[in-house]
Amino acid sequence: MYGLRVPYALLRERLIRFLEEDIGFGDVTTELIIPDGVEVTAQIVAKEPMVAAGVLEVTVLFEIVGVKVIRSADDGSEVSPGEVVIEVRGPARAILTVERTALNILMRMSGIATATRRLVNKIREAGLGTRIAATRKTAPGLRYFDKRAVITGGGDPHRSSLDEAILIKDNHIAILGDVEKAVKKARSAASFTKKVEVEVRTPEEAVEAAKLGADIIMLDNMAPSEVESAMKLLRAEGLRDKVLIEVSGGITEENILEYARLKPDVISLGFLTHSARAVDLSLEIKTVEADAS
Repeated sequence: MYGLRVPYALLRERLIRFLEEDIGFGDVTTELIIPDGVEVTAQIVAKEPMVAAGVLEVTVLFEIVGVKVIRSADDGSEVSPGEVVIEVRGPARAILTVERTALNILMRMSGIATATRRLVNKIREAGLGTRIAATRKTAPGLRYFDKRAVITGGGDPHRSSLDEAILIKDNHIAILGDVEKAVKKARSAASFTKKVEVEVRTPEEAVEAAKLGADIIMLDNMAPSEVESAMKLLRAEGLRDKVLIEVSGGITEENILEYARLKPDVISLGFLTHSARAVDLSLEIKTVEADAS
């Protein structure tokens, strides 16, 4: 799967904005009590099992402030408690000043990647092929980081922005009056390169959207029994193999296999980016390489 990686200059710009938010006009505590010129080695250590994510971003973050990364885990690798995720060497002032920003990025991204990997493994271990995807339910300003974390965990990013694909939702249909009008308008005006996805609320709407030529049908907020009914209707009409089926809404880690066993192509979950728990990491100073007195 592609890596969703922005050009270096743009990533650097985003990370600088994070630093500006946290540093303000300077780390007054560090500048007052830590002498200039003190060099240290520090390690960011996992305190629980996790899938590492955000290592690339944090490496660039340290680079911005003149700190060298000596060694690091690979993004996507599984890390055990006590293992080093990143080890750095550089000016003590710089390391302490960016400590919280670095940890925040790693903790959030690794939390998302860990939750994603857990669900991907659950599906695979059940012998199923449904793809796990995120949604656009991300904190403003963090979508790139959240989506990259999902990819790192083995999931699909889904749309990263509104211009990537056509997704006709319930409110579009409510304004236009019916599914047919919405799909026809989208098909007539959009580029041939854009797939058309339609969000439906009933099995009957799923069949209607498929007959109208939708490429993807999103079964939204349906119980497993309703998803099963939609699948049966689509197969009976000879339409199942002509569309991708995405199931979304109300799906949790506890009930995901109920949906996956019905063999949709994609299950999308908002909680991956809005509610996944951040993992626990700490930064520890290991050596001081100059007189800090």
